[in-house]
Amino acid sequence: MILQALKDYYDRLRGDPDIIIPEPGFSVQGVHFCLVLNPEGKLMGDPIDLRGDGNPKYLIVPRAVKRSSDIAANFLWDNTGYVLGADDRGNPDRTLQTFNAFKSLQHAVGERLPDEGMRAVLRYLDAWDPGKASDLALWDEMSGLNIVFKLDGDLAYIHDRPAIKTAWKRYHSSTGNQIRGMCLVSGQQDAPISRVHAAIRGVPGTQTSGASITSFNLPSFTSYGKTQNLNAPVGEEAAFAYTTALNHLLARNSLQKIQIGDACTVFWTDSASSMEVLMGGLLDPTVLEKAPDHLQNELRILLETISSGSHPKAFEQPDNRFFILGLSPNAARISVRFWHVSTVEEISMHLGRHYRNLILIKNFDTEPDHPGLWQILRETAAQKDTRNISPVLSGQMMRSMLTGRPYPRTILSAMVGRIRADKQINYLRASMIKAYLINNHQMEVAMSLDTGSTDQAYRLGRLFAVLEKAQEEAVSGASATIKDRYFGAASATPARVFPFLLRGVQNNIAKLRKGAETGGRSVYFDRLISEIMDGIDAFRPSLRLEEQGMFSLGYYHQRKDLFTKKSESEVKEAYK
Repeated sequence: MILQALKDYYDRLRGDPDIIIPEPGFSVQGVHFCLVLNPEGKLMGDPIDLRGDGNPKYLIVPRAVKRSSDIAANFLWDNTGYVLGADDRGNPDRTLQTFNAFKSLQHAVGERLPDEGMRAVLRYLDAWDPGKASDLALWDEMSGLNIVFKLDGDLAYIHDRPAIKTAWKRYHSSTGNQIRGMCLVSGQQDAPISRVHAAIRGVPGTQTSGASITSFNLPSFTSYGKTQNLNAPVGEEAAFAYTTALNHLLARNSLQKIQIGDACTVFWTDSASSMEVLMGGLLDPTVLEKAPDHLQNELRILLETISSGSHPKAFEQPDNRFFILGLSPNAARISVRFWHVSTVEEISMHLGRHYRNLILIKNFDTEPDHPGLWQILRETAAQKDTRNISPVLSGQMMRSMLTGRPYPRTILSAMVGRIRADKQINYLRASMIKAYLINNHQMEVAMSLDTGSTDQAYRLGRLFAVLEKAQEEAVSGASATIKDRYFGAASATPARVFPFLLRGVQNNIAKLRKGAETGGRSVYFDRLISEIMDGIDAFRPSLRLEEQGMFSLGYYHQRKDLFTKKSESEVKEAYK
């Protein structure tokens, strides 16, 4: 199903005149330099640096060979070891072999080709002395990088000349696999079967040369004497289509991918939709920060629309199928973390509910209205280091957001655990706890202080915030507050801690009562503590994990209210 959906996506891209996608026999590769030749095959001037900001220029070139330690040349492009017979690896014998392999391939394809550009390349190769490579300008930067050719005075690269492209297609098809069978992706009978599929590049954590999503490299993985990908026969056309489509999605500047933890997620639709490029922003609004202004504006409108439960313009095709593929690196292999097929309408509906559940009063205006998944997951990691995010949790959270299923209980456990460990109850942690309790337990949780709530855990959290505030005002400049010492125990075993804290707060209120400027505050805290305690008959011996989450929310809401500036009438009412 995954490969078939990717092949269909490739077919869709090939039919779009605004999208440049390679045809069979070609691939997109990063190229760094260009050698300019005259018709006699002589180098004209210095090599042209194609890089921009240090990055290669991505060109459609004749399809790259798949190699590990073997010597195999590409047609009309390759690294300096093949094109110039020199690199910085310190193995001149091998580079000479790679240069000869490159020269042999160019002659095999273009020996009798009546094309001026092809003849120039062959003349250059026949006359070139690899020992002169180090004399080239920019050699220190060029060594080991990819090179293409251009004929002096031409705008197009030599590999793009029509006659050469035709000759390469003919050669490429003639050297294909001769084993034929039924393609499991397209269903085509008697199709040439691809023994080795092209490498997938762009998944962080894999080798720079790419990795495979479909492969069989050990005898224990094979059956009936079949080797490599003949175990799962995919036609050469289908194999090219799915690998090309996936590499397109994973391209460096692609807006159809997002990295959460170790998982790289790509997404696409059956037919063209604005949701394709906005999806990354829905999962993490920060990914479009460098996108054009019109996309950022569209994302803002879309987030506001789905968060309010309305139908955005992106629903022009609500039944348009939406595909989401999560990939994780494993050296030379790529594992599928998750695969989800839905519709544009369904995905937007689930994400809209997720963001509605997260809505919470902020501590600061700079805090995000629609926090991205990575921002939430970072709050579960030690030292807030994204490298410490659980890969399992990130996959579970992504699945919950996209499908509307309950959040994993581990997200609540992780949030409560981090709060107890570092004593920080911030906006992101509180909003995720709120979303969990609403989505998983259908609990009534307000976005700001709810003085009418009778939930005991919520009231205990409020009470703890008030006791802490009273201590802060009575003991100015204290090195540690009761939160630093007792928050974890108070939220888990209130009966053991609160009687002690209530005795201690009386001393703090007495100090406030003696001060000329703080006397009114003692009345305020007395009244507030009494109001909260009216809903608590007895302190519970222990609180369940969900109740500890409510405790944290009560603390967050009350703490926010205590530090919110009140109107004059509210102040007078509080000090009566």
